[in-house]
Amino acid sequence: MSELYVGKERNVLNPNSVSFEERKEQIEKEKQLEEEQSQREKNSPYRRWVQLNKDAYKAEDWLMAKSPIAYRIFKFLINNMDSYNAVMVSYKVMQEKFDKSPDTIRRAIKLLKDKQYIEIYKSGTSNVYAVNKQIAWNSWGNNYKYGKFGANIILSENEQSDDTKKKIKAQKHKEIIMEDEEK
Repeated sequence: MSELYVGKERNVLNPNSVSFEERKEQIEKEKQLEEEQSQREKNSPYRRWVQLNKDAYKAEDWLMAKSPIAYRIFKFLINNMDSYNAVMVSYKVMQEKFDKSPDTIRRAIKLLKDKQYIEIYKSGTSNVYAVNKQIAWNSWGNNYKYGKFGANIILSENEQSDDTKKKIKAQKHKEIIMEDEEK
């Protein structure tokens, strides 16, 4: 990709040159297209659907047999991932959700990473988990070429300081009740 030169006036000798006004119009058009795409996605009857690759069913069956807890974590990540297949969730939340020890969660996450069911990205000291797009996808078919991660973040009240807990109770936050999958 070549560099774009923005200046007071367009340099006709440089094909990568645009004026400030032209660049402003380009940015406005891009913003409008993004808003239209976002609106289409919001209005889509498939917005709560996840696409699964039929070729990945053998891998899912293997995972289910090899490590049921890893399979459950994998399905949890799929269920909570955003439209870029990403979710930020702590080990503590997973320990509470699955009622398992830190070592069990750690081994399951390691298996998922080692067998390429997920990728793990760092955001400071936190992990962002991205589900392998060859197995499951949560957006339009070609959306995975982008590297944007606006991850869904799942927090546990138990992870927060006492002051933060008080603030949370005083404010309105979106709360997700995670029921047992057996129900």
